[in-house]
Amino acid sequence: MRAHISKYLVFVTLFLTLMSGFNHNIGWINTAYASDEPLIMGIFPRRNATATIKLFKPMAKYLSLQLGRNVELQTSKNFDSFWEGVTEQRYDIVHFNQYHYILSNKKHQYQVILKNSERGKSTIAGSIIVRKDSGINTVADLRGKRIVFGGGEKAMQSYIVATYLLKQGGLQPGEYIEDFAKNPPNAVFSAYYKQAAAAGAGDILLDLGVVTKRIDTNKLKYLVRGEPLPHLPWAVKGTMDGNLKKQIQDILSSLSETPEGLRILKHANLSGLEKVADHEYDDHREIVKSVLDE
Repeated sequence: MRAHISKYLVFVTLFLTLMSGFNHNIGWINTAYASDEPLIMGIFPRRNATATIKLFKPMAKYLSLQLGRNVELQTSKNFDSFWEGVTEQRYDIVHFNQYHYILSNKKHQYQVILKNSERGKSTIAGSIIVRKDSGINTVADLRGKRIVFGGGEKAMQSYIVATYLLKQGGLQPGEYIEDFAKNPPNAVFSAYYKQAAAAGAGDILLDLGVVTKRIDTNKLKYLVRGEPLPHLPWAVKGTMDGNLKKQIQDILSSLSETPEGLRILKHANLSGLEKVADHEYDDHREIVKSVLDE
């Protein structure tokens, strides 16, 4: 009799322990994840740091809940400090520009999993922007003039593609005054306020709220635009467990399938996150080679 009671108590204790683990957060499997180190989600400074954190905080929180593992959101004030985080591999999940990805894939084995879709488009192009009343109608008209590029020499659309477009138009580096703003919107503001003859930026800048809320974009025009190329990528560390990598990819790519996910995307100024493969960024590699000889 005592042996029977003892076995019963052991069974009840084991059952309660299992149920306690299952009820923690959102399931038994996620309880195991909860004991792991936080995942660091790094977002590049396409916008200022305050705006970036505000935009992506709901996404990080949602991913954390789905994985049952803390996801910490980080950004930087400028491209250089952000790139330090990439080279030091501080980010487990990272959202950056196409050049960042190409370089981080080659040197640090980061692997692309997703690309942005914005306003229903999963492509983006580099461009040169000028004022409509500037009298500048061709690339040749910029010879000897000041051009401000957004974000520095590692900015894919705002500098690398923009420089490629200038070269295609017959204007070589050294034939114009090259200057930089800390981010693409500020480059556009420089052109708008006539502090520069032109701005190098992505071709969606004139539609972004961070720009349209501050200036009358109807006074600006695209002098030249590049070919549409795959949008801004998301990548994970090359050392990340394959199952975790797939979970993150599946969770974020399915955001557009639920009302909650759509709210998170809208908050981040996205219409979706789409699965993508490394080879889709080969055209970017060719442009980088042409401009930077890398």
